[in-house]
Amino acid sequence: MSTSILATGRRKTSVASIRMQAGSGTIKVNGRDFVDYFSGLSIQNQILRPLEIANSVHAYDVVVKTNGGGINGQAGALRLALSRALLQVDEALRAPLKQEGLLTRDPRMKERKKPGQPGARKRFQFSKR
Repeated sequence: MSTSILATGRRKTSVASIRMQAGSGTIKVNGRDFVDYFSGLSIQNQILRPLEIANSVHAYDVVVKTNGGGINGQAGALRLALSRALLQVDEALRAPLKQEGLLTRDPRMKERKKPGQPGARKRFQFSKR
């Protein structure tokens, strides 16, 4: 596998585009090191889960461009992008990745504000008189 693999993942308003190729396991996110960008250990483990399932944590170099949302949304988007990229490498990984729920895009998004009220569900105070 000499060519790079492109994949995209989304969660909430975050988008992560990755370029993955065979290498030593370095991950760069927006020009910064993976550990510096995602400082929490639990978030790092969540992102690396697809690579752990594929037994290829140190097999690929990944360059990530992510924008929108916060750290957790970007982490979820990156996890989905990694899962999709691994599927392009080996279709046999579909069953274990699907079993872990890593191929499903999280559809939860912030509900839009409605006109005539202060928020999505909140109403202005009702006054009978």
